[in-house]
Amino acid sequence: MLLTYLKVFLVGGVVCLIGQLLINLTKMTSAKILVTFLLLGVLLEAVGIFDPIKEFARAGITIPITGFGSTLAKGAIEGVKEEGLIGALTGGMRAAAAGLSAAIVFGFLVSLVFKARTKV
Repeated sequence: MLLTYLKVFLVGGVVCLIGQLLINLTKMTSAKILVTFLLLGVLLEAVGIFDPIKEFARAGITIPITGFGSTLAKGAIEGVKEEGLIGALTGGMRAAAAGLSAAIVFGFLVSLVFKARTKV
């Protein structure tokens, strides 16, 4: 079990390290870095590399935004197999619906508890 935690920590740490290097060494905005990681997850899923990484790293690769990209890609691929071209558009959202719904509901609940302030 300790080895599993170590693998998750190491892979997640490498993902964070890459993000930090992009922040420090490039002029990329946070939004562009977020989209880059999302597209990285899509690319890894499309070429079939994401699942072997996921078996090794587990939450270290699925919890960051790369996991969301993989979920969207996997859903789109399955949607195409089932419904054709329209499945490419609907499959990703169907696959990610539970996570998106949870984010919206929890975001709403947190907004009821805390008062938003602008940054100074």
